[in-house]
Amino acid sequence: MVFMRGSKTVFIYKDWRHDPKRGVISFSYQMQCGKETLDFTDTLTYQTKSLAHPPAELIERICNALHIALGISYWKLYAPKKIVLENRMLSRAEADFWNTVYTKGLGEFFYKNRIDFRRLVIFPYDASATIPKPVRCKTPDRSLLLIGGGKDSLVSAEALKKNKKRFTPFLLNDSRVQNDTLRIMKETPILIRHQLDPKLFSLNTHADTFNGHIPISLIYALTGTLAAALYGYRYVIASNEASADYGNIRWRGTTINHQWSKTLEFERMFQAYAKTHLSADITYFSLLRQLTEIEITKLFSQHKKYFAVFSSCNRNFKIRDSLHSKRWCGACPKCAFVFSMLAAFLPKKEVIKIFGKNLFADRELLPTYEELLGIRGFKPFECVGTPEEMAYAFLCIHERGEFGDAPAIRLFEKKVLHKIKDKIKLKRQALRILRTHAIPKTFLSATKHL
Repeated sequence: MVFMRGSKTVFIYKDWRHDPKRGVISFSYQMQCGKETLDFTDTLTYQTKSLAHPPAELIERICNALHIALGISYWKLYAPKKIVLENRMLSRAEADFWNTVYTKGLGEFFYKNRIDFRRLVIFPYDASATIPKPVRCKTPDRSLLLIGGGKDSLVSAEALKKNKKRFTPFLLNDSRVQNDTLRIMKETPILIRHQLDPKLFSLNTHADTFNGHIPISLIYALTGTLAAALYGYRYVIASNEASADYGNIRWRGTTINHQWSKTLEFERMFQAYAKTHLSADITYFSLLRQLTEIEITKLFSQHKKYFAVFSSCNRNFKIRDSLHSKRWCGACPKCAFVFSMLAAFLPKKEVIKIFGKNLFADRELLPTYEELLGIRGFKPFECVGTPEEMAYAFLCIHERGEFGDAPAIRLFEKKVLHKIKDKIKLKRQALRILRTHAIPKTFLSATKHL
């Protein structure tokens, strides 16, 4: 069954159920259009061993938040203005938080589907509702580190180890890349499995539904907080960089940012939300917030043990379109970007060995390099760095001369090199260390060891 888009469509957040004996939490949703309905069930599964037995109220509050967060995948099928929370009412502060998260977090989705998002997402609230005090929860001084299998989280892991900070890797679902990097790291993870309703995949391909990017780092932040509560951890550590604050394009009066849920703005919003509505005893933050992508790559280039197993190519993590024999597709903006960053610090042979081919020689990638360098269109909708970082990386590569007259290098020399008037200034822009962050004081010593 597929609805027609229209003003009569309503999205309902039905309820959620927790079976602690089985370690299963199921979240129910319904799309209504007149008498027709579509029902969805989203599921999280966790291991029931070594639980910390947190207050039931804390799990309830986290699951209430997850109910709304996970519902974003189903709401966006038709993006209806009418939203109903069937079994509870939000306070105004909660509604404001979710209005912002849906609106800014789905910016790319709205842009690509040409949806006017202004005054679209309005969560209902009770103006008289009071906000209950956050739940107290005793948590030992240890951390969960979100592991994606890419360079950023591996840099965080090595920094924590160097500074003798206790941590356990956290995975939301797992992949070959993540498991391989964990074997090198010699750490055993905590794993939560997330199962989307199978109906979503068929509906996503239908012409009458919308499809697109969701703020996945929001899901990581909340499932990480759930894991921290369940197993007894004080910190949930992400590895989001300063470059994530750089948006893609201005549209309808706002900046559309593919990486919005990785920005400092979101991080601070989430910290405030968790401290007020969940618990002040569990803190989510990014350890790499002060660093740019190219600075993180420079640090990662020192950890050769991961070169054969890591990957930042998002095709490894797509549910229905994952890579099998290769770790890098070699055709997407993320591959082109990471290849460029690594080529700035590693020998040519080493970079080509990692990717399996010379991406600078691929003429089909030239439009992508132009976008990454800021001389065509706008920055690709991927987790990539700024044009200044790309320009500095290409400058380093050009000056070393290892890649000769490869098409991408010729492109840089012809269209970008002559515009660089101050190489020192460009280097400072690319490798800058930002003072603004939301890192707890106890971890600032770890950042100094980066």
